[in-house]
Amino acid sequence: MKGDKVHNQPGRPQFFPRAAIKALLIAMVVMLVPSGALHAASQTNPKPGITVQVSPASQSVQQGQTATYVVSVSSTGGFTGVVGLTAAGLPDGSGATFSPASVTLASGATSTATMGVTTSSTTPAGAGALTITGTSGKISGSVTAGLTVNYRISPVFSLSTVPASVTVQPGATAVYTTQLTRSNFSGPVTLSVLGGLPAGATAAFSHNPVTGASATLQITSSADTPAGTFNLYLVGSAQDATGKTQYAYANAQLVLDSPKRQFTIAGNTPGTLSPGASAVLDLQISNPNTKPLSLTNISIVISGVTRSADAVSRNLPCTVKDYALTQYNGPYPLTVQPGTSTFSGLSIEQSSWPRIAMLDTRDNQDGCKGATLQLTYSGSGQGN
Repeated sequence: MKGDKVHNQPGRPQFFPRAAIKALLIAMVVMLVPSGALHAASQTNPKPGITVQVSPASQSVQQGQTATYVVSVSSTGGFTGVVGLTAAGLPDGSGATFSPASVTLASGATSTATMGVTTSSTTPAGAGALTITGTSGKISGSVTAGLTVNYRISPVFSLSTVPASVTVQPGATAVYTTQLTRSNFSGPVTLSVLGGLPAGATAAFSHNPVTGASATLQITSSADTPAGTFNLYLVGSAQDATGKTQYAYANAQLVLDSPKRQFTIAGNTPGTLSPGASAVLDLQISNPNTKPLSLTNISIVISGVTRSADAVSRNLPCTVKDYALTQYNGPYPLTVQPGTSTFSGLSIEQSSWPRIAMLDTRDNQDGCKGATLQLTYSGSGQGN
C-alpha cells in the first residue's frame, strides 16, 4: 500500500494512508477557523428577486370613475434591472395604466409607479380583486389589490342603514333600518343586498319595493354560519320620470360572535288585528347576570299564524304575509340592569317600540279573524 513514510523508530519505517493524512489536515483547519465564519461560508447567497406592494390595499369608485393606487417595487438578493408592470383580473369595461410603465431598480432599492384603473358606465357593480405583477425576465413578484365598483349615485334618492354595525351570535337575526332620503322623487325603490353575506345567511326586507322612507332589513344566519366580520353591500334601484334607472347604495357591517351574556326577550302578543290596524309590543328583557347588560341588537320574527277553528273548518287562509312587522328603532346600546325590565319601565318612547300591523289587501282576509301570531325574539348583548 502506498503512503507517506514516517520514521517513528530507527530502522522501523511506518506508513500512513494518504486519506488519513488529508482528514487530519482538514480537522486542523476547522479548528483554526472561527465557528461563525464557517457557518457564514456554508450558507448560499440569496437569489436575486423583487417584491411588489400596493397602497391603498383596496379602492371604491363609482361606475365611470378611476381608482388610483401606488405600486412599490423593491430589489431583493442584489437584483438590478428594469421591471415591467401589468395588472390582471380587471372587471369588464375597465382598463389599467401605469405611470411609468416600468421601473429601474438598483441593488436593494425601491421604486414606485402609479396605477390607474379606469371604469366605464358599463362596468359591472361589485367587489373584485386585481393582481399586480412586476416582471424582469424570469424574475417576477405580485400583489393583490381590492376594487369595488359602485353604481352611479342617484341624484334623486340616497340610502343609509341604522345602525351601521350589528353584532349577533350565529343562528340569530340581525336587524337594520334601511333609510331612504328622497329629492323630488316619489317612485318605488327596489332594495337588494348585492354582496357580503356570509355562507348560510339570508337577507329579507320588510317590504320591497319601498314606497315610503324606510324598510327593515333582517339578516338571518344559521348555527353553521362562520363567525367573523362581514361588510354588506346594499343597493337601491328605481326608474326616474324619464325612464332612466337610478341607483343608490349603502354599507352595513355584520359581526357574528359567540354570546357574551345570557338573557331572554319576551313580549306581549297582540290581540286580534283587523285590516289596517296595528299594535305595539312592550318587550320584556330578563337579565339573570349580576352586572348590567348592554344590548346591541333586538329582533322579532313572525314565525307563524294560528287561525281560528272556524277559519280552519272553512279553509280560509291567513299567513305571515298578511302582517307587517316594524322592529325596535331606538338607540343602541340599550342598558338593562340585573333582573327583569320592560320597554315602558326603561322609559323608552313608545314610537320606538316594535309594531305589528295587519295589512289591508285586496284578498279575502276573513281567515285572519281571531288569528293569533307566534313571535320569535332574539338579540345580542355584552356585559358592562
